[in-house]
Order: sequence, then C-alpha cells, then structure tokens
Amino acid sequence: MGDTRTATGGNPGTGPGTGMGTQATAESASAAPGLTRRRFGALAGAGAAAAAAAVPGSAWAAPGPRRAYLGTYTTQPGGGTGIGLASYRPRTGHLASTGVLAGVRNPSYLALSPDRRTLYAVDERPEGAVTAVRVGAGAPPEVLGRPRATGGADPCHLSAHPGGRFLLTANYTGGSVSVHPVGRGGELGEATDVVRHTGSGPDPERQEGPHAHMVVTDPGGRYVVAVDLGTDTLHTYRLDPRTGTLREHARAAIRPGAGPRHLAFHPSGRHAYVVNELDSTLVACGYDARDGILTPGTPHPTVPRAGRAAPTERNYPAGVVVSPDGRFVYVSNRGHDSIALFAAECGGAALRPVSVIPSGGSYPRHIALDPSGGLLFAANQRSGTVTAFRVNRRTGRLTPAVPALAAPVPVCVLPV
Repeated sequence: MGDTRTATGGNPGTGPGTGMGTQATAESASAAPGLTRRRFGALAGAGAAAAAAAVPGSAWAAPGPRRAYLGTYTTQPGGGTGIGLASYRPRTGHLASTGVLAGVRNPSYLALSPDRRTLYAVDERPEGAVTAVRVGAGAPPEVLGRPRATGGADPCHLSAHPGGRFLLTANYTGGSVSVHPVGRGGELGEATDVVRHTGSGPDPERQEGPHAHMVVTDPGGRYVVAVDLGTDTLHTYRLDPRTGTLREHARAAIRPGAGPRHLAFHPSGRHAYVVNELDSTLVACGYDARDGILTPGTPHPTVPRAGRAAPTERNYPAGVVVSPDGRFVYVSNRGHDSIALFAAECGGAALRPVSVIPSGGSYPRHIALDPSGGLLFAANQRSGTVTAFRVNRRTGRLTPAVPALAAPVPVCVLPV
C-alpha cells in the first residue's frame, strides 16, 4: 500500500534500529553493507565512462560537479547506513556516490536550511526524531548535537521556515505537525509545538485517522500549509515567530478518499498543486496569499485510465515538483513506475496532461529538480536506483540522461 505502514506505524521491515553513536562520521560508500570497495569503484567507473562517452571533448570538464544527498531507510533489509552522499554533473546529470554519513537513522526525507549550510533529516520511526547536519563545500558533513524528538510517530517530511529560525515536520502515523527552534549554528532545540490533527477518511486501511504527510511554508512566508492524507484536508497555519507555535487559520477539503500526499506552489504564489496518493490524481488549487485560503479545482489523472499504458497494479503517486518558470508540473507514480508531465496554463490555474514516461526504475517515491531546473532526479525505492533526466526547457519533456546510480533503498534525492 502507498507507504504501506506496519501495525506499529513504520514501513515494512522498519523497526527500532541500533542506537546512534556519540558522533556520526562521513564514511566511504564501500563501508555500507553489500557495497564493497571493488563494487563501488566498478559502479562509479562505469558511470563515469558512460558519461564521458556520451559527452565528448571539453563538455565533460565544465561545469564542475555539484553535491546531492540521498535519503534511505536504515532499518529495512538492504537499506543504507545513513545519509547517502553523491555528486552530479549539471550538464549531463551523471551521478556518482561519494560516501555516506553513517549513523543517521531512517533519513527518509531531507531538506536544506535557507542558507544551505545545514541539512535536516527525519528519523522515520515510531519514536520520531529530526537531526541537523552541518554541510558545506570543502568540509565533511557533521552531525550537530543530538536528534530531537518530534512528539509524533514516523515523521516523513520536513522543511525549514524561510526565516531560518524554525524547522517544521510532518509526523505520518502521529497525524501531527511539529515545530523545532533552530540555533544560530543550525542546531535544533526541543520542540516548541506539536499540533495534532483529528478526523478520518473513507479508506479504512489508510484513512482510519489523521496522517500528516507534508508541511511547507507558502512562497510569501506568511502561512504554513500541512497536507493530511488521512483526513483529506489541507491545513493552513500561522507561525508565531516569538513562541514557535502554530495557530490554525483555515482548512480546505480535498475530495473524500483522495488521500492528499504532497503539495507544490507555483512560483507566482497564486496557485498550488496537490498530488493525491489514493486516487492517482493531481489537483490545481487557487491560493489567496493574503488570506491563506486554498481552493481545490478539478482533479486530473496522473496515469492512463485504460489501454496498454494503464497500471497493472494499484498506483500511488508520491512526489510533485514545479519547474522554476512555473510552466510545467511533474508527478512520480509508484506502481505505474512513471513520471507524469503536465503543462501549467492560464498563469498556473489550469493543468493540461502532456506525457507519461517510465521512471527508469521501480517505485519512484521522490523526485526533485536541480536548482537550474535543467535536470530531474527520481529516487526509485524498490529497484535501488536514482535516475536522472534532462529537461527540455521549451516543452518540459524529459529525456533519460545517463545510467542510473545504484543506491540502497533510495527514497529521497536532494540535488544542491
């Protein structure tokens, strides 16, 4: 099922892991179980050779590589040992593993601070927590302080408030949203607020209660929006900058049983796009930035409904991203194992389906655009691969870039 939580709230095979050591360290990828130094070298060498062959001459040398971080599950069979470290070539999309920050448990979702100096990771377990990591060019990643409890089970998404003073976390099984203060060095304090949602939905297996799946600040920095899959509800909050507490401001209802999972705002700040996990749809919402009101529109299927291209098993959309120019919206489909492209028309108010292409792997849980918008990456959870696509800026269409990067249970990819 979608996230297929177990009775204890975790993902399949997820349970209490080993305790974090007193200090997490950056290790070679060869230290990860099942990935020997010889195999790592072969994978990296093969990828580099393929990319060099595809891009002749000086194109391979410039521009230089950029960093990427990979989220995984450390308590699942075949999972990683911490946060994956990687690099990619902006021109080609070529990915290479550069190591792992070991000891960070179940970092299934990652986010950067506004100044890009701190990386935040969830610890998606019944004893939910969040971890801060100092990152930057020229220095190995370093865990800051100790993990902080979220006050809710199975945190699955987090985001930094634009001011950089607070971290927001969505607790899936806990059905709640947490707020943590951020110190000057990026370190986290104890939670200043935990807001628990109430209610349920018509799906008895996935909507028996609230399941907060995402929390993000609107483009204007005025409101915080939380997406709840279990109650088919979008919650709008005000964050008090003095106390670090949330006060609910408004709610918007999604079609019953739709199961809203993630949301992405249009660059204009006047529209937002909600991907629904349980009915495989994407909805364009109008957004009143002054009053913080979301108004859902017509749902659009993210996969073909009939014919040879229709899914042979139940599909669960996961990620949604918007191109920097606001002209295109992308959705990942788990089950159909594809990426759907929509054109955002009428200033972002309307959606038009354009194409659906294979994700290059199995169960693409998370997708992300690089900062330039010229590359799209997909973390394929079940096939253990991260794939890259070049983006046609004029049409929005995707072209597979280079051979996939092998990674242990990749569920999040964050190019920087």
